[in-house]
Amino acid sequence: MSHLKNILVIGGFLIMSTTFPTTASANETADKLTIVNPQNLYDPSANGYSVSVIAPAGTRVAYISGQGGADEKGTYSPDFSVQVQQAYANLKTVLDALDATPDQVAKLTVFVVDHEPSKLGVLTQNVKKMFGETLPAQTLVPVPKLAIDPMLFEVEAVVILP
Repeated sequence: MSHLKNILVIGGFLIMSTTFPTTASANETADKLTIVNPQNLYDPSANGYSVSVIAPAGTRVAYISGQGGADEKGTYSPDFSVQVQQAYANLKTVLDALDATPDQVAKLTVFVVDHEPSKLGVLTQNVKKMFGETLPAQTLVPVPKLAIDPMLFEVEAVVILP
């Protein structure tokens, strides 16, 4: 079983130092994100996310604004699954522009209009297609509406750059 040393520093003050077990060991290298899914918590990987992700020391952070499901002409399909697929394609375009890859994404926040459990399969399928086994931390926020009426889905990302 691997262990990580966790030191939390806020405003220059050492707040906590602890050792905790993880289920992640494949990504524990100096130049990659470290995925931490504590063994005493539910394993969320089947649902397309990780509990937490640690960025390597000395990296830069890029914050990607929410990407909706609009195509290159700015139009939205009325189909939720088409919008989710397009939003992840749009996210990939931004990653490419940053010279980043999906395995550098540490955190996603997704916004789903009129969320219901039947939409989880579409979300999980698209996340796993883009991220494979390197699943970022993720939060799903159900919302009644987004910036414009045809939007049904939006994804924003935190990316770790070398």
